[in-house]
Amino acid sequence: MPPSPDLEYEWIHSNGLRFEVATCGQGDRLALCLHGFPESAYSWRYQIPVLAEQGYRVWAPNLRGYGRSDAPTRVADYAIEHLLEDIAGWIDAAGARSVTLLGHDWGAILAWYFAMRKLRSLERLVIMNVPHPAAFRDNTSWRQLRRSWYGIFFQLPWLPERLASARKGQVLARSLRDTACNPEQFPAPVLEEYRKNAATPAQVRPMLHYYRALVRGGGGRRQEKLGFPIIEVPTLMLWGEQDVALTKETTYGTDRYVEDLTLRYLPKASHWVQQDDPATVNAMLTAWLRGEPVPEAPA
Repeated sequence: MPPSPDLEYEWIHSNGLRFEVATCGQGDRLALCLHGFPESAYSWRYQIPVLAEQGYRVWAPNLRGYGRSDAPTRVADYAIEHLLEDIAGWIDAAGARSVTLLGHDWGAILAWYFAMRKLRSLERLVIMNVPHPAAFRDNTSWRQLRRSWYGIFFQLPWLPERLASARKGQVLARSLRDTACNPEQFPAPVLEEYRKNAATPAQVRPMLHYYRALVRGGGGRRQEKLGFPIIEVPTLMLWGEQDVALTKETTYGTDRYVEDLTLRYLPKASHWVQQDDPATVNAMLTAWLRGEPVPEAPA
């Protein structure tokens, strides 16, 4: 893959907040890319130009609380309902004819729910390394519960912020490289992009509020009560098998909840799949968007 490109940013207003959005390409087909924790729009640096080459206008926002986007202070401000309205606002602001929604990690959680709740019409859905909420419920084992320890730890006050921002954010940034299959994909300049967004406890706190609003704020329970209607949007799911946070088993049975599912596993990629193995991800993504057979990952 070529060196990581510099991204161009615009300010987009949505749901009463101001968001920093990486943009590329033109046209009335929107590719909206949602990042995860503890990343930023920069995590899509390898996919943004490829999507633009496929004729999409690409927006990759820094979610609320990340980068220079607005960061409300209360846990309740990070309830899933508010986060889904952010996405709806971006789509409205774009005024696009069609929308392809891509999500990784927390961005994928939001993408699953956005597709289920049908807040806006989607043409396609792309999910990376987060299971469908119902499949996660169906397949949660003791092994998975042990891997999910951090979600419980994040419920504590102030201590997670202090530890995550240790050494001015270096600890959190280096966790990406340390859990990657291809650490050379995370050289110092890449880690610096993530470090500077987590350099103080105050910067990290909004990121942790996502987990607090999900568990302590009851967001997960509210969504489960609403049920898990079948997703009819054509969906591509890419999964790095060397994920230290989520087991492969949590993906089993996803086809019970998604009508048109294409699932590919990447044996040599980690949780940070689109950064860890961008060449394979981009080959799969491009083929699927073109309506061509999606290749399998090298064994």
